[in-house]
Amino acid sequence: MDFPKIDCHVHLFDPARFPYPPDNFYQPTGHEIATAAQLGHTLDAHGVRHALLVGPNSGYGLDNRCMLDAIAHSAGRYKGVAVVPLDASLGELQDLQAAGVVGVALNVALLGVDYYRAAGPLLERLRQLDMWAQVQVQNDELVPLQPLLVDSGARLLFDHCGRPDPAAGLGQPGFQALLGLAETGRAVVKISSLVKTSVQPFPHPDAWPFVQALVEAYTPQSLVWASDWPFLRAPARVDYGPLLALFERLVPDAAARQAMLWDTPRRLFGFID
Repeated sequence: MDFPKIDCHVHLFDPARFPYPPDNFYQPTGHEIATAAQLGHTLDAHGVRHALLVGPNSGYGLDNRCMLDAIAHSAGRYKGVAVVPLDASLGELQDLQAAGVVGVALNVALLGVDYYRAAGPLLERLRQLDMWAQVQVQNDELVPLQPLLVDSGARLLFDHCGRPDPAAGLGQPGFQALLGLAETGRAVVKISSLVKTSVQPFPHPDAWPFVQALVEAYTPQSLVWASDWPFLRAPARVDYGPLLALFERLVPDAAARQAMLWDTPRRLFGFID
């Protein structure tokens, strides 16, 4: 692939410089440690020019300092998605936006549907600022939240193909709801982390039909690629290069790949060279 690329979902963990809050439910260690310097080396090795840093609930919770520091020292290479409380004020969101944050993470798969039923005011503030509501759901969790998300008018960015259940097929209600949101014109999906959808080993062929359905529904103008580096709590070894090779296999058309790897994320998230 002889064009620059953007990775739209990576995490940083640097407890030596930014210690984890002591009460966090999971504290990454060992090979899960992922500093800004290590990320830069990984991206350089694979021709990836920019990355969207996602604040992790693991390790840091509501503490965005590690991510914000990396953005501040990246000379425009990175932008971010922050983790904030549901009552984050407009001013707090504006401060994050000024620091290079383009959206806020709503991790329904971790915190549950009921927690986010109260997210209406936050979604409204995101809409006012034209920021993204980055939503991670799994199985059919999108179904009860779909009206809230649609009515908010916010821009919607869905993690990891919506994390459908591979055994339930393309017709499962949650995945059908995700496909239907393509019609809103303000929803985008990350083709990423098939390991979170698949029950089969790499290259996760049971997840491929979901990718193809998303490509047909959303088109490359509303799809982006992501690695999910450094593969936190992965059930088996994951390597960056094979993920890019698998993406090339799943999206054989070169123009579509360039759109999803570069043109679309550059336009949607405002990366400038």
